[in-house]
Amino acid sequence: MKRMMIGLGALALAASPAFAGRDQIRIVGSSTVYPFTTAVAEAFGKSSGMKTPVVESTGTGGGMKLFCAGAGEDTPDFTNASRPMKKSEFETCAKNGVTEVVEIKVGFDGLSVAHAKAAKPFGLTKAQLFLALAKEIPDKDGKLIANPNKTWADVDPALPATRIEVLGPPPTSGTRDSFAELVMEPGALKIESLAKLKEADAKAFDAVWKTMREDGAYVEAGENDNLIVQKLQANPDALGIFGYSFLEQNEATLTDIAIDGVEASYETIASGSYKVARPLFIYAKKAHVGTVPGMKEFIAEYVSAKALGEDGYLADKGLVTLPAGQAEATRKTAETLTPLSGDALK
Repeated sequence: MKRMMIGLGALALAASPAFAGRDQIRIVGSSTVYPFTTAVAEAFGKSSGMKTPVVESTGTGGGMKLFCAGAGEDTPDFTNASRPMKKSEFETCAKNGVTEVVEIKVGFDGLSVAHAKAAKPFGLTKAQLFLALAKEIPDKDGKLIANPNKTWADVDPALPATRIEVLGPPPTSGTRDSFAELVMEPGALKIESLAKLKEADAKAFDAVWKTMREDGAYVEAGENDNLIVQKLQANPDALGIFGYSFLEQNEATLTDIAIDGVEASYETIASGSYKVARPLFIYAKKAHVGTVPGMKEFIAEYVSAKALGEDGYLADKGLVTLPAGQAEATRKTAETLTPLSGDALK
């Protein structure tokens, strides 16, 4: 039945210049990008005279599933993403009739590891985070074993002798994907036996850094970052993983943990000195432009200088804005609605 509905929606899209049942933009996707897109939606609603878009926080992976399910009035027009679209998602879109996807890079965000301000401050390396959170780590002989580390001091005697408890995003989250690629993989490569494993068996190495503990040391806290904040306040020894913008919004109660000696800040993310950072995107269905009222105008609002500029309202929300050259490229893509090519996707 669902497939039939999607198919009928696609036929209606092709046959009619407007959706019969929808005059409001619908957006799904990343919880990290959610506050930025919500701000744009509110500004658009106030200035355009059209309905304010509906923005849902479903996680990057969940948003891609909804977005790529098909074209038509029962499917989203945009999806927010805290990582690039995967090749497999692009292919799913194409298979379901979403053949022209427009990728718009909107800025950068750092991944922060933080704890409550009441906690004793300390720093971590990527290798230490890997040794704390991976399901399997090598023993002294290089053999993979179930992670035995119970406290941070077990990872490194110089660290606090407190129980490892890290609250983080679920597998459907782009933040989880980014944390694995930006922290867990390079952390694993700092360990000689795992660097050799990558050379000998890349798939086996990938399984090691991609698989998180399931014994309570890593706690999947869902897509609600506010819930993580509450739990960190209740347990100052616990750590949380989320985007820098959310850390900035909660600076009264949370403090950042430096990774490899560098703290997350607007300046360190923009300069590239903070290595745990990622680009943020919105994806649009070109076929819906001109059919769902306001899509082109909404995109124009998103990439405008008053939103994406260095002093724009999204910077006030914590978005690390694009350098001038990248901002100009983003505006050109938005203006021409140039579809994404799947050739360069992973």
